[in-house]
Amino acid sequence: MATGKPFREVELPQQKPQDEGVLFPAVLSPNNTALELSAFEDAIRTHKPWLESLLLKCGAILFRGFPVISPYDFNRVVEAFGFPELPYVGGAAPRTQVVDRVYTANESPLDREIPFHHEMAYLPNPPTKLFFFCEEEPEAGGETPIVLSHVIYEKMKEKHPYFVAKMEEHGLRYTKITSDDDDPSSYTGSSWKSAYKTDDKTIAQERAAKQGIKLEWMGNVVKIISKPLPAIRFDEESGRKTWFNSLVVSYYGPATEKIGNPNTSAEVGNGDPVDDNAVKDLLKIMKEECVVIPWKKGDFLLVNNLTVLHSRRPLIKPPRRILASLCK
Repeated sequence: MATGKPFREVELPQQKPQDEGVLFPAVLSPNNTALELSAFEDAIRTHKPWLESLLLKCGAILFRGFPVISPYDFNRVVEAFGFPELPYVGGAAPRTQVVDRVYTANESPLDREIPFHHEMAYLPNPPTKLFFFCEEEPEAGGETPIVLSHVIYEKMKEKHPYFVAKMEEHGLRYTKITSDDDDPSSYTGSSWKSAYKTDDKTIAQERAAKQGIKLEWMGNVVKIISKPLPAIRFDEESGRKTWFNSLVVSYYGPATEKIGNPNTSAEVGNGDPVDDNAVKDLLKIMKEECVVIPWKKGDFLLVNNLTVLHSRRPLIKPPRRILASLCK
């Protein structure tokens, strides 16, 4: 579909139609296949209002076929959008800075699934936008599925109205036990030193307190406890309630024992346990409703973190290198 801009909207078989025929996610390719990176940066700056309106309407935009090859190119693209950077402080995932605003995506073993989540929803001020970039295209598997959060909320409210009402009223409290060493086997394996960017317990305590987080020390092991945080969020721009939480990546019980981390937990904000049957249905609904588009080298994906959840499928055949950047 022509847009009258340096971008054209294209359709992929994996996209899903939403309200009024809007496809999720939007997919853009260049009108000019000879487009150079500097011209692409200029086009982003010039057409940023249109791109932001498309992101608001669709929830996510996949850019395919643009001249983005390296982490340095990706960083230039992120900078061209002009969204302020969100420092990765208090994050649960192990990450390494690659260049400037570009970091590795979750560094846990690639053959392990990462369940659906809103990035850093276990903190009071999570990023509003996420960028992902495919530097090395997987041979098989390793996709980054995405799903619209309001759809999950509506289907969970229909299936488990009492549990959802409790979450709306009380929120969720998250707990994680970690040491001073990263656990590379876990997708929530960052140490307290990595999470708070210090090896000083006092500084870690201060940085955690600014986020409403309580640290309980047991030698060099610490229990990280959040205050009750909203689990259902009203998105003012779309006018919809969203399933804005980190329940599936934090809860550990029968429903998640194959994919979860026994050092993390989630409970309803009033202290009640999470309904395991509700989590089982939640996992099923997310799988049914998500969109899975295989990565191609040079792809980058812009996600509205306030309205879209993402996950990671196990890598079946290497290689795979996906990079990320978080924005306020």
